[in-house]
Amino acid sequence: MTSGKVLPADAHVATVDRFDELVAAFLRLRSPEAVTSFLRDLCTTNELDAMGQRLQVARLVNEGVAYQEISRLTGASTATVTRVAHWLHHGEGGYVRVLKKARS
Repeated sequence: MTSGKVLPADAHVATVDRFDELVAAFLRLRSPEAVTSFLRDLCTTNELDAMGQRLQVARLVNEGVAYQEISRLTGASTATVTRVAHWLHHGEGGYVRVLKKARS
């Protein structure tokens, strides 16, 4: 979420660089324990819970559960359910890949 400020072009480059560094860090991890440790060091409890909730919402949307029911089951707002559904169907394919791997 942005503050509404217009950022200079180099701020965007820094954001992309930080994102790339984060992706590379995850790729270097070789075990669930290492990922767990990194996530716990990197994120607050609330951030981890929010990401876990979004993944749970994506799974339920993918299963065809009604948005109101997903909201009730997960505690996510209907706005969050709608946003996750949008990215599930029109995003980069990350949710789809993760959900497919969870089934295999």
